[in-house]
Amino acid sequence: MRIRLALVLTAALPLALSACGQRAALQPPPGETLPPAPYGSDERLTTEQLLEPDVIAQPIRDTELRTRSEEREDDPFDLPPE
Repeated sequence: MRIRLALVLTAALPLALSACGQRAALQPPPGETLPPAPYGSDERLTTEQLLEPDVIAQPIRDTELRTRSEEREDDPFDLPPE
């Protein structure tokens, strides 16, 4: 009996979680408005623009600092342990 219950819950959980997503466009609550326009701009931002993360929030990172093999310069701070 417990095995059946576990199987039913295992199958039902993903269905329940997938049903909780919202598909309609986001709108401010009734009686509220979107934030004012940014300083220097005449137009307010749309909900899609407000939800888009800034570059600072998601920086583009380059993991390869050196593009080719080259000799390293002497590092005066690379000292042996004392």
